[in-house]
Amino acid sequence: MPTPIPAPDHVFTLDVHIARPRSNGAGINGERKHIEVTGGTVQGPRLRGKVLSGGSDWLWQRPDGVAEINAHYSLETEDGTLIYVQNRGLRVADPAVRADLIAGRPVDPSAFYFRAAPVFDAPDGPFQWLRETLFVSRVTPCPGGVTVDVFRVP
Repeated sequence: MPTPIPAPDHVFTLDVHIARPRSNGAGINGERKHIEVTGGTVQGPRLRGKVLSGGSDWLWQRPDGVAEINAHYSLETEDGTLIYVQNRGLRVADPAVRADLIAGRPVDPSAFYFRAAPVFDAPDGPFQWLRETLFVSRVTPCPGGVTVDVFRVP
């Protein structure tokens, strides 16, 4: 009998502040949007610090309505350690919900799917566990940004 897979455990939450999306316009392959990361916070039982400005999400709005997330940014822990993040994911919503999300209107998180798989590049030392572990995240839009709840896959 297979052993049950343990549930992922919450390790921290990123409150990521973003600028208004900029678009290169619609094309045959969809629309590429540049979304600048302008700052934020990191709070949780395993990590605390801030999200640094200067990162970006290069979102691809595909013709089928699915948005592919490809965010790159940096964190700074309370002790000054810099950690690079690459967060790739998917946002799937029906057309009406997608229109509300794009317009910045509040939407019940159960009305869409927005998940990602962050990968961390941390130096040797107290945060190297970040590069030695797989993670999944739940992404929730909020005014001026997104909340990224990060879970360790046991």
